[in-house]
Amino acid sequence: MMTLRERHKAILDLLRDSGSVDVGALSQQLKVSTVTIRKDLDLLEEKKLLYRTHGGAILADPYIATRKVSEKEKLHPEVKRRIGQKAVELLAPQDALIIASGTTVQAFAHCIANMKMTVITSAMNVAMELLDKPDIEIIQLGGIIRHSSASVVSEYAVRMLDNFACSKLFLGVDGIDPVYGLSTTHLQEACLNRAMIQSATKTIVLADSSKFGRRGFSKICDMSDIDQVITDSGISAKMLEAMTEQGVKVTVVPCPEE
Repeated sequence: MMTLRERHKAILDLLRDSGSVDVGALSQQLKVSTVTIRKDLDLLEEKKLLYRTHGGAILADPYIATRKVSEKEKLHPEVKRRIGQKAVELLAPQDALIIASGTTVQAFAHCIANMKMTVITSAMNVAMELLDKPDIEIIQLGGIIRHSSASVVSEYAVRMLDNFACSKLFLGVDGIDPVYGLSTTHLQEACLNRAMIQSATKTIVLADSSKFGRRGFSKICDMSDIDQVITDSGISAKMLEAMTEQGVKVTVVPCPEE
């Protein structure tokens, strides 16, 4: 019979491999009662090594707190750059794009070469990345500036989008969950993102693998409302399978350490 330490290590190893565990499956696999497994999961949660869910556990707290853009910029910068470079391959001259807010789409904007195109954006940092590229026409949406994200939100910005039809939307999000969908931490930003989706023919989500299995306060849309996700190879096999089963094209770029 396994010791308590061995059992806890086995649970955490399974979590790292799959992203989530189920009480019943753990009970059978580790040959202990479901009561014992629940106690194990509670102890590991107290140590902040996992997050309890109904009937099991996941590796991290799925609920996201708002962070300042200055903090987000320091998270996974090389991964975001690689995602941005891959997204640039989808561009064509004369494109009319919408670029939403977030540090991953900012990295994408930085990678865009000077070419004839139109970019509509809610993000001031995205507009600043494109300023020195004279062939790109920039339309900055107006409204109230969110200091935490350096982007605008307002009913006025939503109404502006009613006047545009764009080929592609590049969307940054705070959370991606195959069941819950795409989400952000801000109610008005979610509303603006939905309007962006309506104004674009194709929606491409740019998100590093840390965003998967997470949920923000405000839902943006279901998985069925997007066309493609570009992420990194840190995404779990289980999450990748769940996305492709819902008809979403997933493009994976290698992590820097690979």
